Amino acid sequence: MSSANDTTAAEEVAIVTGRIVLFWVFVYYGSGKLFGWFNGPGIHRTAIFFSTTAHLHPGGFFAVLGGLIEFGAALALVLGIGTRLGALALIGDQAMAIITVTGKHGINSLTATPGYEFNLVLIALALVVLALGSGRFSVDALLARRLRAVKFNWPVDVH
Repeated sequence: MSSANDTTAAEEVAIVTGRIVLFWVFVYYGSGKLFGWFNGPGIHRTAIFFSTTAHLHPGGFFAVLGGLIEFGAALALVLGIGTRLGALALIGDQAMAIITVTGKHGINSLTATPGYEFNLVLIALALVVLALGSGRFSVDALLARRLRAVKFNWPVDVH
């Protein structure tokens, strides 16, 4: 596993690309669940879907939880704050989507409900980000660089 100090340029491009792609997908779905943005269902319709299709009760709780995980982790990933934790949350989110909705339709469903292929791709991309971390171009790396640069000259009481 590489640290931010010994990654190659290609690894940095891959990390940033993965973070941006995951950001866009999950800000799209998370904000759709929470706020109805991008023609999303909003909390009420998401709660109904979670209760009836995913069999998650109470639906309202899981609608808010799913939206917060997706939207919050998307923001964390794009900024590079707690990137590994955000990636792990998204892996769990997509695993639940497979378990509760898409798994029963197979990998390539011919019905109106999709299979779990999209969920698998998102899990794989989140695993890459989980393994590699946030990289150089992140708030986490910036904070680490600043902390390393600070010289801690504590006053010593000689009396």
